[in-house]
Amino acid sequence: VRRDLRSRPEGIVHDESASAGTLFIEPSAAVELGNAFREAQVAEERETLAVLRELTNLLRPTRPDLLAAFEMCIAVDDLVARARWAAELDAHAPDVAPAPAELRIVGGRHPLLLAQGQAVVPFDLQMSTDERTLLVSGPNTGGKTVLLKAVALFSALAQSGIIPPVAEQSALPVFGRFAADIGDRQSIAASLSTFSAHVRALGAILHDADSSALVLLDEIGSGTDPAEGAALAAASIAQLTRRGALTLATTHLGQLKTLAQEEPGVVNASLQFDAATLTPTYHFQKGIPGRSYGLAIARRLGLPPDVLASAEERVPNAERSFDALLASVEERQRAVQRRETELAEREQRAAELSERLLAREERDTARATELDRRERDAERRARRDAREHLLAARRTIEEALAAARGAVDEERARDARRVLEDEIQAQGARLQDDEAPFVPFAAAGGSGLSLGDSVQTTAGVRAKLLELRGDGKAVVAAGAMRMVVPAESLTRVAGRQLRAEPVRSPDVPAVSAPMEIDLRGMTGDEAEAATLAALDAAILAEHPMLRIIHGMGTGVVRERVRRTVKRDRRIRSAGYAPRNEGGSGVTIVEFGD
Repeated sequence: VRRDLRSRPEGIVHDESASAGTLFIEPSAAVELGNAFREAQVAEERETLAVLRELTNLLRPTRPDLLAAFEMCIAVDDLVARARWAAELDAHAPDVAPAPAELRIVGGRHPLLLAQGQAVVPFDLQMSTDERTLLVSGPNTGGKTVLLKAVALFSALAQSGIIPPVAEQSALPVFGRFAADIGDRQSIAASLSTFSAHVRALGAILHDADSSALVLLDEIGSGTDPAEGAALAAASIAQLTRRGALTLATTHLGQLKTLAQEEPGVVNASLQFDAATLTPTYHFQKGIPGRSYGLAIARRLGLPPDVLASAEERVPNAERSFDALLASVEERQRAVQRRETELAEREQRAAELSERLLAREERDTARATELDRRERDAERRARRDAREHLLAARRTIEEALAAARGAVDEERARDARRVLEDEIQAQGARLQDDEAPFVPFAAAGGSGLSLGDSVQTTAGVRAKLLELRGDGKAVVAAGAMRMVVPAESLTRVAGRQLRAEPVRSPDVPAVSAPMEIDLRGMTGDEAEAATLAALDAAILAEHPMLRIIHGMGTGVVRERVRRTVKRDRRIRSAGYAPRNEGGSGVTIVEFGD
């Protein structure tokens, strides 16, 4: 309210405005209401406390059960978290055994790299009980230190009951001690240089290392004269190897790369590096030391050419020869890997082709069985029909003879004789129709051939001429199959016959039909005629497939071939060949059962 207001309410002044013209007053009536409200709040708190105390007294006898349930919830939550983490990373529980034991990592991936969502290149590492030291060499930023830490993390996770990110068939020793010398531990306060810090850590490791220890040594022998550092590193690695400690060490010193040939139990390893792009591939390879690529990386980073040339001249001949040998080994290994990849692809294609051939053989066997069954059924039906014809003819003849015997005059005898002769001719014609699958048409002149002639196609197929069409095509029959061929491609092989010669007989050799024809350079009509003839010949020779080479060109021949094979019901499937076998320039057809 305003300060100069005469009828301002009674109450307690709590504050005033900045201009001192306004007062903030709590009316006297509100004071009593506020006191009552506060008393109600205190009463509520007192009642709530009483209810909670009563509930607590009721639960106090079950306190051990509640604590056990709480501990069980923690354990279940812990196990569920481990299981979800393993499932998310596609991790598999490795086999474990007390150290010293075989170390076998399949598809290992560093868990921190996986947590960052990066594309991780998995690695495989196997060390038997006779191999105690893995000496990893190679260029900087190649992944050597990550490999060391990953192996140690896998072991620590497994021994903590957490499934590490490894694949199936992995096995990890259970180590009694972990020891590592990684990074720069120099200290001004402790008067330790880089080398002295490494030496002190190495001394502590050598003091306690035994066959149950896992030792990680990063850049061993660095920080001092290379010759002395290499000698100290070689002696330390030899000592750890003889004690049976599983040791993983990285180095750039060339003298240590020959230690594997001198000390039993020491194995070389490296991480691949793309010499063309000077980028690491992170692919681990055991048994081969790696090159440092120091001068190559310096050249890529822009060091002056004259400085690089001088540096290359100062490299000792032994080191230069060793790098050249390693480069030759790496190139040979890449060639072997490419060869293995090609062989694997060829084996896969061969396996697929073998499966196709096996399936085709099964289909051919089933088709042959079905044809045999149909042939037997047809033979039975033919015998049954012939027997029925003979029986019917016999009944007719007996009836005619009986009528002839009972005839009283010459007229009835002639009628009976006529009936008998007509029936004999009808039965003969019926039997002839049963033997011949086609009846020859009337002769056509002007072509040099007559309907019913025995002819031979350019594909070597013998058939019978059924029809001469006005477009220069002829319809011929080979056994139970008809085909359309150019009339000019037919050659008469015998005189006119009433039925076609069989395609195969004991006295005639089997037709040698090609499994591949070449239509390139032909017109559309010529290609269609050649395709039909080749299809007929392939089917007669019981080939499972036919390869038709028509090329791509203008597409006329290819389209004519496509239409021809599409309307042929004897073809089960047709399509273009694979790209490495001609692609759309070749059509492969497979015949049905």
